[in-house]
Amino acid sequence: MPVVHGREDVKAAVESVASSDLVVFASPTFKATYTGVLKLFLDQFATGEGLKDVVAVPLMLGAGPAHAMAPDLLLKPVLVELGATTPAAGLYLIDSTYTTDGRIGDYVARWGGIVGAASAAAC
Repeated sequence: MPVVHGREDVKAAVESVASSDLVVFASPTFKATYTGVLKLFLDQFATGEGLKDVVAVPLMLGAGPAHAMAPDLLLKPVLVELGATTPAAGLYLIDSTYTTDGRIGDYVARWGGIVGAASAAAC
């Protein structure tokens, strides 16, 4: 069960995520990691079970390739600690080109089947 405190809209968002089959957790890169806003949201989930049965894809945006490993090194372990299944590599996109560079399509072509199968198995 989620550990939710405070506002009703936050509770609703946490419950929606916790009951989802597949969630993309996305954040801009901030000081080489994900933002404090995402951290505050993730703090609402109980360790080990808050994201149980949720397949998660860690995604981060950044200004350049220097932080390309951030989704796998910084965000993915947190999602796993909260109970999520993360069957694919994280996705890092350059914020100035992600809408035109084709990387999202390449990611889906490579990992979409695995993520989809994991999501179907979690149901």
